[in-house]
Amino acid sequence: MSSKTKTTATKEEAKPALVPKLRFPEFRGADEWKPVTLEEASTPVTERVGERKLTPVSISAGIGFVPQAEKFGRDISGNQYQLYTLVRDGDFVFNKGNSLKFPQGCVYQLQGWGQVAAPNVFICFRLKKGYSDGFFQQCFEQNQHGMELKRHITSGARSNGLLNISKETFFGVKIPTPSPAEQQKIAECLSSVDELIAAQARKVDALKTHKKGLMQQLFPREGETQPRLRFPEFQNAGDWEDDSMQDVFVFRQGLQVAVENQFLENEEDRERFIRIIDITQCNEPPRYITVTKGANIVSSEDLFMIRYGTPGVVAIGYEGVIANNLFQLIFKNAKHHSPFFWYHYLQTKYDEISGLSGSSSMPAISFKTLNHVEVKYPPLSEQQRIAKCLSSLDALITAETQKHEALKTHKKGLMQQLFPSQEGITDS
Repeated sequence: MSSKTKTTATKEEAKPALVPKLRFPEFRGADEWKPVTLEEASTPVTERVGERKLTPVSISAGIGFVPQAEKFGRDISGNQYQLYTLVRDGDFVFNKGNSLKFPQGCVYQLQGWGQVAAPNVFICFRLKKGYSDGFFQQCFEQNQHGMELKRHITSGARSNGLLNISKETFFGVKIPTPSPAEQQKIAECLSSVDELIAAQARKVDALKTHKKGLMQQLFPREGETQPRLRFPEFQNAGDWEDDSMQDVFVFRQGLQVAVENQFLENEEDRERFIRIIDITQCNEPPRYITVTKGANIVSSEDLFMIRYGTPGVVAIGYEGVIANNLFQLIFKNAKHHSPFFWYHYLQTKYDEISGLSGSSSMPAISFKTLNHVEVKYPPLSEQQRIAKCLSSLDALITAETQKHEALKTHKKGLMQQLFPSQEGITDS
């Protein structure tokens, strides 16, 4: 055997087998998966809309199909409408626009729309017999197409926001594929998990809707002096107190800290530095700073509010030093007020407060602006009863949200086991 043959054989032996770590029992002795190009597995969809009156759509990463009028505020098809592609339920569409979730573009299958008009810059296709729609949609959700495409992208997005990906390159993408029976089994398994995730999401949304409706009943409406729903022991308690925010609070500015003085790891004698991103995104790693003796440090029962960007968002439950784009709300007479009551009540004032921020590119509110915002509140005992009710509901929403996230994590881990590593795919 020549050295060339030996080298080739060694390379073939070293190539990872296209076999997933987890297979259903009936497929454990089956052949390894084969890389199949989208050209082999699908047929391009190129029929034009012409004179048909259909909904022009776009695609948003993480969402899927969205009417143009909803995404852009208007129909942007214009004179190009008749050249749009006619897409039917079951067809797939590739949007080559990059996003954080899908840097090399996203693929979605049209379901439940009937027929729509898709911009002709999108690449549309339908799968051939023997290839499972559900299986391939899970592959696209995993961004298997993007892992292949990134090797062919040599420049950033063009002026229209689309990546320079040709149809030939896209249809050359290889997807590791098992037999039709195994494709269908995997699709059914993951579809059942998707249904659980969707059901849990609906449960979370229903709880949030319930809380919103309850708050509308537990707090007085505009022009009213009592809420429409009161706990039995307070039904004859009379009108709520009518004041302005300056009668209830003193506002204290957060701390200005240079970026280089924010540390990622906690160490002795440092305090957590609380920023807007910690409140609005919650999954950011905390930062810590060294503060001088006597610095204003908020506790878990202190209220504070965002001043810039999304002014009026109120927060509680943090410990540390707040940034200067936040400010603390300090009660003038703390023994008469429940901070958690005010946390929930001020959420109902968000639209009013944010509306005072003006129309600049960076919305902001000032202490002076807030001074005259009217507020209503009952005696402390009723404040505490309302706070307890809504805080219990918040705890339930948090618990159900965590279940939702756990299901998504479970599916991600399951997909990593049910699909072989992309390392098994080569250009050959």
